[in-house]
Formats: sequence, structure tokens, C-alpha cells
Amino acid sequence: MEVYIKGIGNISPQNTADSSIFLDEVVGHDTDFISCIEPNYKEFVNPIQLRRMSKLIKMGISASKICLSDAGIENPGAIITGTGLGLVGDTEKFLNQVIDNNEEFLAPTAFIQSTHNTISGQVAIALKCFNYNNTYSHRGFSFESALLDGMLLIKDKDAENVLVGGFDEITKEHHSIIRKTRWVKNETIKSLELLNHKTQGTIVGESVAFFSLTGKKDENTYAKIKDIKTIYKPENKKEIEAKIDQFLTENALTKEDIDLVVLGLNGNVDTDDVYYHLADNYFNTNYAYFKHLSGDYHTVGSFALWFAANTIKHQKVPEVARFRKENFTEKPIKNVLVYNHFREVDHSIFLLTQ
Repeated sequence: MEVYIKGIGNISPQNTADSSIFLDEVVGHDTDFISCIEPNYKEFVNPIQLRRMSKLIKMGISASKICLSDAGIENPGAIITGTGLGLVGDTEKFLNQVIDNNEEFLAPTAFIQSTHNTISGQVAIALKCFNYNNTYSHRGFSFESALLDGMLLIKDKDAENVLVGGFDEITKEHHSIIRKTRWVKNETIKSLELLNHKTQGTIVGESVAFFSLTGKKDENTYAKIKDIKTIYKPENKKEIEAKIDQFLTENALTKEDIDLVVLGLNGNVDTDDVYYHLADNYFNTNYAYFKHLSGDYHTVGSFALWFAANTIKHQKVPEVARFRKENFTEKPIKNVLVYNHFREVDHSIFLLTQ
């Protein structure tokens, strides 16, 4: 089940909105959570409409248009998105109105825009796309579910090209809540030094990333998504190794064929152990990591896919993203495997080839 990435639109905490560059200038953050670098929305959305849109909706429409422009496509055959928490900002806005107004005279806009499928709907309206439209909210598998749906549509020839996206946002109020758990670090650290702070928790981030998928390759193709796999609550590291073995065998590859492994290291001493285990005992190749650039969130797999596709297209791994730099060797990048998990529950594997 192979598809090709023809275009990408990614708005993230890095300068990723320009699809022609790949981490040429890295942005470091020293805040409690990592927010997106927002583009000039007037380039993508009518200024009159902007004032009615929340931040995430503006980012979603802009990222989708960047993606389609990059792919040279005006209207996709389907729009599919994945999100872990939906539009947190609009949800908070509506709930605050309920409290402030004693449940009376509530403006409906924030409530309407708080649903998880708002982005896919707003993108469809902006593009005047009346084709298949769906949104998945499956916690750490949200983006992976959307991606799998898009790949199936292309395989079954129900669409020639599919717009697949993943999005999540972080707000000050939401961060204050999750900071009470062990998932977020209690101390404020510099994001680019994430792995140097071996304590409980990670840094939370956000992004909106869209991918234009097709069944045909051309000179503008970023990479081929050869396969994806999800693993729910594996019992131990041996099971994870066995699943990766099976995954590679099904795709006629061995672990020696992998030129780059992208790991979802997030600086959390409670959950990073499996990544170090695979790097020490399973793979013997070049490694990269990315969550010090994006932060961690439910659909961070979309940022990982953006990163992996660009390593193949540009044939480079930026210095800032190299893991175990002392053992890194320069070589052609043909096969890339992405391994990531969300809170040790939802484990995802992407296999990309040149």
C-alpha cells in the first residue's frame, strides 16, 4: 500500500511554512510550552474573514493552501484530518463564556468552532471542496488513522489525490492543567537542550501539517510512504522488536537496509527508555530526533513525517536533529524508518523510501 507525498504545508514552532527550505534556521524556545511561528494569514485568507477565525482555524486553512500550492493541485479528492484534542482554544473560550455569563446569552461561534472536525470543514469551505471529508480523534493514533484512511482511498482508487492533515494546539490554560501530571516538566528549560534534562516529563508543543498524497510519482515527489504500522500497548521491548521485524519483512527489507531511524525522544526519563534500547541493541545506522524542535503532542507524528520526507528530498539530516552525532556517517538516504510512541501507549512506525 504505497503512496507518494507530492506537497507539504507545515506550520510549526520552526520556520516550516516555506516548503523549499529544511531547517535552515533553527528556532530555540525557552518557554513553558512551544507555540507555532504563525505566517502572514492575509496571504491565504480573506482579511474580512480572519477576525472570525481562531488561531488554529487560520493555521489549518493556511497550511492546507500551502500544501496544495506546493503540490500544484487546486482541489483535493478528499480531506482527512486527525487531532488528539481538537480546538482547545475555542473550547476554553466557550466554557469561560458559560461561567462568565451564568449560562445565559452565549455567543454560538466558539461552540460551533470547538468541535474536532472544524478544521476539515473549514478547509473544505475555503477550497470549495465537496468530496469525502473525515476527521479522526484517536489519541496518539489520530494522525496515523487519518493517514491510513487516505492511503486506502488512493489504493482503492476512490481518489486520485488526498489532503491529509494532523493538528493540535496548546494554550496557557491547558498547559496549567497537564502540568499537574508527570507528562510535562515542572521546570522551564531551553527546547534545544531537551535531552540534557533527564527528568520526568517533556515539553508540549503544537503544529498543523498537511500532506498531499497521490498514487503516482513525479519529479516533485518528496518521498514514498511505503507502509505504516500502529502498536497498542506492547508488553515489552521484545514485542516491539518483533513487530518491527515483522513490519520490515512484510516490506521486503531488513534493519540493515534502513539508512536513517527517526526516534521520538522527548526527554522524559519515564518513557524514553525504548528509544535508547533500539538505538543500542537493535538498529546500527544513523539516528535523528525531532521533539526538541516541535514539542510533544498527540499528532506529533505529522511533524515526524514532515521531517522524514524532507530528509529524503533534501538528502540531508540537519545537524541540530542528529542523535549520537559522534557516530553519524554521511551516506545517501533511501530508506527512513520513523518510530514514535505517545505516553508508551500508542506506538507508530512509518516507513518512507526514496
